[in-house]
Amino acid sequence: MRIRVAIVFGMWTLLNVYVGAHLAAGAVGVGRVLAWAGALALAGLPIATLVLGRRGPLRPALGWIGFTVLGLSTLLVVGFAVVDLVRLPVGPYAMLGIAAALTVIGVLGARRPHVVRVSVPIADLPPDLEGFRIVQLSDLHIGPTLKRRFVERVVTTANALDPDVVAFTGDVADGFVPDLRDEVAPLGRLAARLGKFYVTGNHEYYWDAAGWGREVERLGLSVLQNSHQMVRRGNGRLLFAGVPDLSVPSDPAAALRGAPASDVRVLLAHQPRSAFAARDAGFDLQLSGHTHGGQYFPFNLLVRLFQPFVAGLHRLEAMWLYVSRGTGYWGPPLRLLAPAEITLIELTAA
Repeated sequence: MRIRVAIVFGMWTLLNVYVGAHLAAGAVGVGRVLAWAGALALAGLPIATLVLGRRGPLRPALGWIGFTVLGLSTLLVVGFAVVDLVRLPVGPYAMLGIAAALTVIGVLGARRPHVVRVSVPIADLPPDLEGFRIVQLSDLHIGPTLKRRFVERVVTTANALDPDVVAFTGDVADGFVPDLRDEVAPLGRLAARLGKFYVTGNHEYYWDAAGWGREVERLGLSVLQNSHQMVRRGNGRLLFAGVPDLSVPSDPAAALRGAPASDVRVLLAHQPRSAFAARDAGFDLQLSGHTHGGQYFPFNLLVRLFQPFVAGLHRLEAMWLYVSRGTGYWGPPLRLLAPAEITLIELTAA
């Protein structure tokens, strides 16, 4: 792991040397020194932030500065690469201004998740399940720059949607439970008539998956780990199953083992890649997150190399898959062309 981290940090430093070379081009004297100093800051601040974040809770100022710089520098790397490849007549400081403006726009938009309403048609849906409401939360990533007030706003919005069930599809926080317990505490106020369910994301395994599972259960959510629970509305029977992230053994078929007969089967799985196994197991609907919809360019393109579905509602033979763009964000506190969301999914008769 240390070797891998060293390789990533080394590549990151080289990319910012590339940025520094552009910023220093044509500059002389003090201007040249400032250009290279800025490039070193672009490289070093995110690394320092990531390293210190593993050792304990970050001071809010360092978290905001380090991760905002991470976003700015990735935009500069991509911007200068496009300029070089296409030979655009854009000067280095014009590109710096463009990247800074995009960073500000992205930061302002990232902390305002909006409600996305999705209607999912289900064949032979019983009348008692018509209009069944599932509020999906995903990828909160509470930690360095997302705190308790953000969680409170999310919970207030979710409760106002009057859900039958709340489904949380992983990545609740980035940090250890003792450090972030108070920040995620408002999740205990989530309200749903028939159940609140949670599955782990990959980031839980970067920190303390077992600890976060216990904390989420303490807050009133049922953890589904290759397991299921039945909910009923009138004569309608809806089975909710869940699998952990693909970081560990994750089996949609095992989640159905011993399940009683039901009218609709819904799987909670953090990664969209679970959809093929879920389809083969006979689920009607899978709810996922993980991708953040790419969060911002160029990751909205790169994520397609690793995930077959990036965002929105998809049909996979007889099964539906919905991929949330995420309610929070990871790392840089910005989103561009991939808005954060709180999803209201309503079941309707096909």
